[in-house]
Amino acid sequence: MPEPRPDTALSAPAPVPASASASAAPTATTAPPAAGHRTWLVLAAACAGQFLVVLDVSVVNVALPSMRADLGLSSVGLQWVLNAYSIAFAGFMLLGGRAADLFGRKRMFLTGLGLFTAASVAGGLAGEGWQLLAARAVQGLGAAVLAPATLTIVTSAVPPGPARTRAIATWSAVGAGGGAAGGLVGGLLTDLLSWRWVLLINVPVGVIVIVAAVVCIREGRGADARRRLDLPGAVLATAGLAAVAYGIVQTEEAGWGDAATLVPLLGGLALLALFVAVEARTREPLMPLKVFRSRPVSAANAAMLVNGSASFAMWFFMTVYAQGVLGYTPLQAGLALVPSSLSVILGSKLAPRLMAVTGARDLAVAGALVAAAGFGWQSLMDAHGSYATTILGPGILMMLGVGLAITPLASLATAGAAPGDAGLVSGLVNTSRTMGGALGLAVLSTVAAATTAGGASPEALTAGYAMAFRTGAIVVLAGALLTWLWMPRRTEHH
Repeated sequence: MPEPRPDTALSAPAPVPASASASAAPTATTAPPAAGHRTWLVLAAACAGQFLVVLDVSVVNVALPSMRADLGLSSVGLQWVLNAYSIAFAGFMLLGGRAADLFGRKRMFLTGLGLFTAASVAGGLAGEGWQLLAARAVQGLGAAVLAPATLTIVTSAVPPGPARTRAIATWSAVGAGGGAAGGLVGGLLTDLLSWRWVLLINVPVGVIVIVAAVVCIREGRGADARRRLDLPGAVLATAGLAAVAYGIVQTEEAGWGDAATLVPLLGGLALLALFVAVEARTREPLMPLKVFRSRPVSAANAAMLVNGSASFAMWFFMTVYAQGVLGYTPLQAGLALVPSSLSVILGSKLAPRLMAVTGARDLAVAGALVAAAGFGWQSLMDAHGSYATTILGPGILMMLGVGLAITPLASLATAGAAPGDAGLVSGLVNTSRTMGGALGLAVLSTVAAATTAGGASPEALTAGYAMAFRTGAIVVLAGALLTWLWMPRRTEHH
């Protein structure tokens, strides 16, 4: 699900990257805008890189049952096919943006895309489950290096004005298209070839984009290229969140009081506390804590974390339900989720117009309520349900609500930030949403497993998935209440 720029329309159905650091802001750069006859090639290369990153958030969903059957993955391992990518991606995204400013955007674009492509080869050829999970984590790291550079390449290639606005709109549309196309592309490749091509398809595309980038894109750095990388901050944040997610997943087999659960949970929380301490003391932190003094910024990020935790898991459960219970093929499952993918785009496109009437905070709350209604409807699913009532209707409602909520939340966060922190806040919004998705999947999968209690019949699986959606509805309602109580009704621009 995931990510067009958060201060415009966020319309990808799974957590997607945006301007991950201050590098995304149109600050000074050492590279002049590209010549007119080359500009479209620069835009095409940057947008293709963005498309690959966003596509890989959602493309593996419909391939998960095939991966499980071929590699013997457990239900926990299946979750980590998604979590390994999203945690590495979100954890290192801010660091990737800082690296693009320091070492050059073209260089980091090529480095990230090369790492992403190589990891796609390793994942596609994996013979064991652990090899696939390791490859997905490296893919996420490559995406975190690549994604922040794509938007800054676009903005440096086109001079300010209407042309740049159109270029950024194209970049946003490509991100939305990548997320929406994930289910369909994954279903086609899995059905016609095998699940391995969900990853291997990145290789020829990646090679072509690398060649185009080498030829067309000029090097550029941010205005302040002397800032150092906060590598300890990125490592602590990523390791802490990964440990917490792992601890939550362990409850499925060990329970909450077992050492196998408590050690990673407490260890992860300790790492996150250490991360906050490091960020408070370092001269050039990855995440300056001062930005959270702004009430709109802190409230919007909290709401993004909560809402993202439910919306990301939605795609996982809808996919395994369609294939594991209703008997859909991967292609049929991908096609079945296309209307939901399109509805999140529709919601995001409608949001700016509705915000002018209702206000950003009220629309964010209304969108969350619509999404919660969809989750509640989905929780009525049964083992022999029809497509219209168990996938189409509730899926459209859930994702329409998510689309309506995301854009005003991102707008509120960026409006509440000082001008010099706009890029950082944009990255934080996407990091909150992506990390929320990873942690939410871990929690809701544990809820589903506890309800199923080891049963493997369609009825038992459906009961577990229904409980996950019921819990998701409560989570989204909590997000709506949090937004209503915490977010100021009017947000002043700094």
